[in-house]
Amino acid sequence: MDRIKRLSLEVLEKHKSKFGENFTDNKKSLDEVAIVRSKGLKNEIAGYITNFIKKENREAEDNLTQTNTSSQEDFVEESSEFTEDLTQESEEGVIEVGADTENAATESQEPSEENKE
Repeated sequence: MDRIKRLSLEVLEKHKSKFGENFTDNKKSLDEVAIVRSKGLKNEIAGYITNFIKKENREAEDNLTQTNTSSQEDFVEESSEFTEDLTQESEEGVIEVGADTENAATESQEPSEENKE
C-alpha cells in the first residue's frame, strides 16, 4: 500500500465525519486533524480522501438504485402471478353451455310472432 493511501485511510478511520466531496473543504479539515508540513503531500492526501468519499457515495447510490429496481421487478412478477391466478380461477368457474341450454337461450332471444308486426 502506498504512502498516500495509507495516510489517507488512517485519517479517515479516525475523522471520517469531517470530510466530504469538496477538495478545498477536505484540505481545511486535514489541517485541523493532522500536521502535514508539505503542501504537495497535503494536496495528495486531501485529493485521495475526496475521491474515496465520492466513490463510496456513488456505490451507495448504485446499491440503492439496484434495490429499487429489483423491488419493482418483484412487484411486476407478483402482479403477473396474481393475474395468472385470477385467469385460472375464472377458467375453472366457466359454465359450459350445452346444446339444450344454447337452444333455450336463442329461443328466448328471438322475437315472438306477435312482436314482429
